[in-house]
Amino acid sequence: MEEKLKPVITDRYALYNGDCVDIARTIPDNSVHFEIFSPPFANLYIYSDDLRDMGNCKNTEEFFKQFDYLIPELHRILMNNRLCAVHCKNIVKYKGRDGVSGWSDFRGDIIRHFEKFGFQYHSEVVIWTDPVLEMQKTKTQRLLYCQLQRDASCTGIGMPEYLVIFKKWDEGDSTPIKHYKSVDDALRDGNVPEQAIDLETWQRYASPVWFDIKRTDVLNVRTARENHDEKHICPLQLEVIRRAVKLWSNPGEIVFSPFGGIGSEPYIALEQKRNAVAAELKPSYFSQMVKNCREICQASEQISLFDI
Repeated sequence: MEEKLKPVITDRYALYNGDCVDIARTIPDNSVHFEIFSPPFANLYIYSDDLRDMGNCKNTEEFFKQFDYLIPELHRILMNNRLCAVHCKNIVKYKGRDGVSGWSDFRGDIIRHFEKFGFQYHSEVVIWTDPVLEMQKTKTQRLLYCQLQRDASCTGIGMPEYLVIFKKWDEGDSTPIKHYKSVDDALRDGNVPEQAIDLETWQRYASPVWFDIKRTDVLNVRTARENHDEKHICPLQLEVIRRAVKLWSNPGEIVFSPFGGIGSEPYIALEQKRNAVAAELKPSYFSQMVKNCREICQASEQISLFDI
């Protein structure tokens, strides 16, 4: 286990290096307005050799045995009637490793485990992915054009990603998330312009499939990469986070990410004038997350001074 770095806390964000379950347990009940994160996809990717790393598991069953410690904490700290957004995708089965080829319903497993601990499956967005790029990257048999001529029973469909939304239903008091038709409407009501979403934008956001997400729209990860223990790093696209934060939180509210990585979720939360709380186990990722959050806050302050 690597030595933990000191937390970095300002009036805009609180960033912690350590196990996400331990950190979540220190957060008060009903204090977080919105949660968004991309968990490890079971044992698909290895991020570190730390025993506390949830991606360090043998299989999906072992992953959920650990993940089940976090989910009730996410439910406890989330405010009444607010939302948690989980980025995920299904997992490929290989004949040589699993005895059969196909997909494992990882997305469905996440839904079942969240509902087990009190969350309600609220809705989801399918994030379109390019099957050509997937084929070039993975060389999977199901997407090879030559396989279509040999035996189409072995061909398949490209694998999308998902943003699955859960709600904490409670009869207690809650603060509404209110949007406006235009900037002028927001200002007249004493709200901030960022809460204005016009009809055309809403119709695009409300689509069950987001076709316009750029795969390269991610934070730069090269400075956090460590070749000796890492097989893959998979940051969530910034526009996915941006839309979710804008839709399901108000400016000034707290956005929490238990798998902060290099800081994609807190970075966008701060960009959108929210406050951020995030946890990250790996020290090198944590250090990069701190750097990214400092940079976006400095950029926001410069823009504000220029506007004034």
